[in-house]
Amino acid sequence: MTLLQIDRRVDARGMSCPMPIVETARAVKTMASGQFLEVVATDPGSTSDFAAWSKVTGHELVEQSQDDGVYRFVLRLK
Repeated sequence: MTLLQIDRRVDARGMSCPMPIVETARAVKTMASGQFLEVVATDPGSTSDFAAWSKVTGHELVEQSQDDGVYRFVLRLK
């Protein structure tokens, strides 16, 4: 796994759909193209939500993992 320089983090643990995406969208508005955003969530539906959201928005989902009920996503902003 390549180490990425994470520019901002969103902790969406305990939030249900659609809040992890809502909080991510808010964070993206304050960031620049090419920056990396890390999101952690506990909602199992977030896996499909982030895959779909990244396709719709054009932000690249560069990493996705799950460990003990915590889902981690890293996005590179377009």
